[in-house]
Amino acid sequence: MKIKKILNNNAVIVDDQGQEKIVMGGGVSFEKGKNDIVDPSRIEKIFILEDQERYGYLQEMLQKLPEEEIAVSEHIISHAERELNVSFNEHIHIALTDHLSHALERLRSGMIIHNTLLEEIRILYPAEFRIGLYARELIATRLQIDIPEDEVGYIAMHIHTAVMNAGSSAASSGLAALIRDMVEDIEYVLNQPLDRKSAAYERLISQLKSILQSSVDGHPAAELDEEIIVIARDKYADWYAQVQEMTDHAEDEYGYSCTDSQRVLIAIELQRLQERLGHPAR
Repeated sequence: MKIKKILNNNAVIVDDQGQEKIVMGGGVSFEKGKNDIVDPSRIEKIFILEDQERYGYLQEMLQKLPEEEIAVSEHIISHAERELNVSFNEHIHIALTDHLSHALERLRSGMIIHNTLLEEIRILYPAEFRIGLYARELIATRLQIDIPEDEVGYIAMHIHTAVMNAGSSAASSGLAALIRDMVEDIEYVLNQPLDRKSAAYERLISQLKSILQSSVDGHPAAELDEEIIVIARDKYADWYAQVQEMTDHAEDEYGYSCTDSQRVLIAIELQRLQERLGHPAR
């Protein structure tokens, strides 16, 4: 690999048998110049992006952003790959690095953006959230900036999106917003706000995720026998009617179409929630 252009101390553009690539690694350009051979022992990551716009943006980021911020982002990504046992595609390196750069800039100026999905993200994606917490500690240690939990949630969602793009069967990122809207509808029907830190709320979010997320082949993971569906629709008629309205909204807003099995399972879970909260049966 011959160096075509040095982007920073840890990143260079190379010519590898006629193919242009971006190579990253600690000190990869140390005492190097154009046409020098890259030391293989310093190579940590190699990027080949067919999308020229993204490729150009990655080059620009590597040249302009502080190297320590880039290093922190790459460290977070590597940690996430190890923890989740997955290999991300190249886009996470652009998306997370770009996000962190803007987030740190906002925080330095005293601006905090509230994450309205924070509690849902914490419950729905615990592994990704733990990586966000790891990122918070790393940023505090390496960059001397304390990021709030709102930002931990945003980092978790970037990691979750990368997991999906890598081919995982994890629930889509829109599921958090869908469930949040459903919970708000449930609170309206119950005429009672739910404590976001309570066990009842955590159970509700976890159960909604389990019911709504799809299986690997894209079909609903939960399917009930038709006879059971008929019996449950009659037994939990009031809640089923409410769930019908919620799921109609989900289809209009998110393009998410629910089956009768899913509606029944949600209705049963809401009846249980009602009982746990001490409300009279519907």
